[in-house]
Amino acid sequence: MAEFIGRDRKARRAYGFDEIALVPGEVTINPDEVDISLKLGDRVFDIPFLASAMDGVVDPRFAIAMGKLGGLAVLNLEGIYTRYEDYESVLADIVKSTPEEATMLVQRLYVEPVKEKLVAKRVYEIKKAKVPCAVSSIPQKAEKYGKICQEAGADIFVVQSTVTTVKHISKSYKVVDFKKFCKEMEIPVILGNCVTYKVALELAETGCAGLLVGIGPGSACTTRGVLGLGVPQVTAIADCAAAREVYFKKTERYVAIIGDGGMSTGGDICKAFACGADAVMVGSAFARTTQAPGKGFHWGMATPHANLPRGTRIRVGTSGTLEEILFGPAKLDDGTQNLVGALRTCMGNVGARDIRELQMAELVIAPAIRTEGKLFQSAQRVGMGK
Repeated sequence: MAEFIGRDRKARRAYGFDEIALVPGEVTINPDEVDISLKLGDRVFDIPFLASAMDGVVDPRFAIAMGKLGGLAVLNLEGIYTRYEDYESVLADIVKSTPEEATMLVQRLYVEPVKEKLVAKRVYEIKKAKVPCAVSSIPQKAEKYGKICQEAGADIFVVQSTVTTVKHISKSYKVVDFKKFCKEMEIPVILGNCVTYKVALELAETGCAGLLVGIGPGSACTTRGVLGLGVPQVTAIADCAAAREVYFKKTERYVAIIGDGGMSTGGDICKAFACGADAVMVGSAFARTTQAPGKGFHWGMATPHANLPRGTRIRVGTSGTLEEILFGPAKLDDGTQNLVGALRTCMGNVGARDIRELQMAELVIAPAIRTEGKLFQSAQRVGMGK
């Protein structure tokens, strides 16, 4: 319900992950016996985790490692991997730059044009390892890159921008017709990003297989500070999930909701699913892996923008292998490792046999949930007190 924030001006209260908690169920289940699989189009994945299409997180080698573990890593087609044949030296320059130099350096490096032969080559490299290949493009390049990637053998195509709508208006460039694009593509298409019920419903009607939900919550994203845009993830996911349900009842076609950004721990991820997500797209957690190309750094997709960067390079460090981050065993006490184990354990404790049942778990508004009874952890800066 909206509240007055001034004379004749209302605003709706929205919630983030730190403000809610899941209520344990009346029946509990062995975590090893819950189903956490994800279906996108006609593809089924063992785990509902996607790695963000950021250059510091996903390169072809990371995509292969993620695929072999049952997840899906999305390669950014606007990044350094399609601009430079030898990208290792470019990564090294970004990693060793100072915080003051980082954004300007990234802007300069991304002036190099994308090369179509490298777009196809990166897809071939991933598919050669016999794992699923997902790639991401901005809407203006979707039609061109979509054909190239489809012919090269890509399995999923993501069309992603800061804010994506069906009703985009422009006089200076051709606006992509998402309905036509999804129909012509022979592989599943994911569209994003969105945060509202109405936009999610309109995007679902294009025929896409999934929607990315989240504007500005990522750790490397500065969209909320630069543009003032965004809706906290709990409310955004719940609203878009409601649109999914309405669309499903009307058409019997299921569109996956993918929470994108703002989830740094297993607890955040579990809450995202409870709010209605079918999968999560994570960046910073995977940037901490030994396989991540950013060597403990990552930067938002909009960081290279020539005039108005809406991302920054951040240091997250390296804390373990990809397998440890996903499946454990956890060596840290802060919830950033064994994310799959956390999801399974949460599902067992709320009595959810699969993700759909987790989406119906009881939630409570609990703004003090992270600090309640954690005085010693806070004082010693361990666990949840960091």
